[in-house]
Amino acid sequence: MRLAVATLRTSVLGIAALAILIGLPAWSLNYWQGWVFIAVFAIATNLIGVYLALKDPVLLERRKRFGPGAESRGVQKMIAWLAIFGSAAMLVVCALDYRFGWSRVPPLISLLGDMLVVLGLLVDWFVLRENSFGSSTIEAVEGQKVISTGPYALVRHPMYVGVLIMLIGVPPAPGSWWGLLFLLLFVPALVWRILDEEELLKRDLTGYADYLRTVRYRLVPGFW
Repeated sequence: MRLAVATLRTSVLGIAALAILIGLPAWSLNYWQGWVFIAVFAIATNLIGVYLALKDPVLLERRKRFGPGAESRGVQKMIAWLAIFGSAAMLVVCALDYRFGWSRVPPLISLLGDMLVVLGLLVDWFVLRENSFGSSTIEAVEGQKVISTGPYALVRHPMYVGVLIMLIGVPPAPGSWWGLLFLLLFVPALVWRILDEEELLKRDLTGYADYLRTVRYRLVPGFW
């Protein structure tokens, strides 16, 4: 019950934050792209939360610990702050883009952006089904095993593949091309996080060094 209440509180606060970051700068009830994006994101993330609450509450509890305060490494604290402020700034820019007409995204492209958001979250859901140690923070916990099956047989960091897909979809979903510029911040930050994560897991997770030799690519098979 406690976990359910805490998860509901986090969900409500998250939706409220999205509504503020998108609704206030746009200053329009006619901003259907923004409201659809909020609904799509809220429904998809809550469905994942319900699934974890029913099937893997320990993982849900672990994933509720996120952000700079939950990270133990200074590098990861910095990256977490970049993610928080970068995400907030991207949403505000997208809403301002709509309000002042800096760019025009066709409705079909906005809906395609929503579909990419759902696809990215769906990828993450598949990853969490495969990996019960999929924490939101960079750590190696007691009893953790190297996962090399499912999506982990293709790339080392399939969850970040889902995150990247979602990030590509977020700006056009609420109707902004300019928001895509934030990928210039998020992609290097993601690469930085991945490289630091691998260093920690090589040191603290038995068998991870062997896994790195078996699976060569981090995000994109044949590329990196």
